[in-house]
Amino acid sequence: MSLPQQCEAAFGTADLYGVLGVRRGASAQEIRRGYHRASLRLHPDRVPPEQKEEATRRFQILGKVYAVLSDEKQREVYDETGMVDEEAEALQDGRDWLEYWQLLFKVTVKDIEDFQKSYKNSEEELADVKAAYMNFKGDMDRIMESVMCADYTDEPRIREMIEQAIKSGELPSYKAFVKESEKKMMSRRRRAEKEAKEAKKTKDELGLGGESDLQALIKSRSRDREKEMDNFFAQLEAKGVVLSSLQ
Repeated sequence: MSLPQQCEAAFGTADLYGVLGVRRGASAQEIRRGYHRASLRLHPDRVPPEQKEEATRRFQILGKVYAVLSDEKQREVYDETGMVDEEAEALQDGRDWLEYWQLLFKVTVKDIEDFQKSYKNSEEELADVKAAYMNFKGDMDRIMESVMCADYTDEPRIREMIEQAIKSGELPSYKAFVKESEKKMMSRRRRAEKEAKEAKKTKDELGLGGESDLQALIKSRSRDREKEMDNFFAQLEAKGVVLSSLQ
């Protein structure tokens, strides 16, 4: 399956720029920022155990998208043909995309929480909600999964955004949204409440809250990688790779 096809299956769009939430003429910095924003939402260490496999798959696809759009030559080929060089070294299976991500960003739980505070109720969030509504044709299950930093407590607020945009004529009235059954709504809420409890339990068990949060999460995945990850973080510190999480 080609990269655009993988994107279509995982994110509801075959457009690499759309996956990162950026325009086609975006600068390198905008593309990097788009990748960063999406990675905060999709990082495998931020989901319950039963969602880890799917989150890892989507995270890997996201990394491949950034690898293409951050490479000048590959991006030019994609812009001109709509195709991706699937044989490129950066797209080969076996690459450690979590490690690749760590080389770009050093992010803690506090960074994520600060980002959430600035993102919610912003113009950026409103634009993302509208885009998700269009991409998924009003399917609230997919919309709530797609919008960054959203949990079940945000649904009334997000639904109101969409309703106002429909009323003003900015968005079409999709049946999946306006005729959604109460049974489906309750099923989504129960699922979200369960995930929230599991996430809180994991966070409490790990004692997260400081600068080494992400390192603790990564170590929790596998005891076999503990020494490897310690060495990796030491190398980052030696190189001075400490980037602003919202740069």
